[in-house]
Amino acid sequence: MTFNEGLQIDPNRASSGGGPGRGGKIALGGGAGGLILIVIAMLFGLDPTTLVEQGTQDNGQSQPGLEGTPDHCKTGADANQYADCRVVLTAQSLDAVWSVELPKQTGVRYEEPGLRLFTNAVSTGCGNATSAVGPFYCPADQTAYFDVAFFQDLVTRFGSSGGPLAQEYVVAHEVGHHIQNQLGDLGRSQRDPRGPESGAVRTELQADCYAGIWAYYADKSPAPGGSEPFLKPLSDTDIRDALSAASAVGDDRIQQSTQGQVNPEAWTHGSSEQRQKWFLAGYRTGRVDACDTYSANDLNNPPALR
Repeated sequence: MTFNEGLQIDPNRASSGGGPGRGGKIALGGGAGGLILIVIAMLFGLDPTTLVEQGTQDNGQSQPGLEGTPDHCKTGADANQYADCRVVLTAQSLDAVWSVELPKQTGVRYEEPGLRLFTNAVSTGCGNATSAVGPFYCPADQTAYFDVAFFQDLVTRFGSSGGPLAQEYVVAHEVGHHIQNQLGDLGRSQRDPRGPESGAVRTELQADCYAGIWAYYADKSPAPGGSEPFLKPLSDTDIRDALSAASAVGDDRIQQSTQGQVNPEAWTHGSSEQRQKWFLAGYRTGRVDACDTYSANDLNNPPALR
């Protein structure tokens, strides 16, 4: 998968925004680092919702790093070469897709989420965090946070493909949480925070499905002000890359690698197979109503794939 090289990266799309905000303090992430911390917290009876807020207490030497769109990010060609540029242009592509599809399919006007790149540690409306928690979305400041070093961990520690769509899936998943926030569904994750049928798992699987919706449109819908879509046509290899990333951050896979056993009662994100299937449900339909994980009787078999 590649971006069309001539696309222009908005120098203002990523910002130094974030920090204190209103609303709940729970941050939601699709990253393997955050999943590991949550698994460990549950093993020791801790509240996983405090992990983001306490993140910088792990290392007093961690300091906020790069913020805003990097100066070397100018075009789609840069996004094809550099991970930080890829995150920014993926966010622009997500904006283009959801600004059309969210009001068309739900009647809700899309509001762009904040986007912040950082290294090591960052202050957010949900509290302080280190890179250990992986990428995450903070509803209090409506911002998605990324340390692109996570993408290398996704490959070397968790066995994901290193393909571009694997990385873009992560960005699309976090913006999926923003869509849930706009639709009023995000709070369901905390009313039922763990277990194989929990609200937390259903929330994460829905964000995977929303990531699939983006992939459905990203190589078809023209970018604003032009005739080309953001992405060149997706191949089967590209989709396998995205599915590889979804599989790598499944609760069962991470529990097996960290504990040597699988405990579904501690799940917060869903199994590897479930995450792949719900991404495909969005990708094959392009429909928000195909992503209704909350009403699904069987999370292992999305209705759209039957």
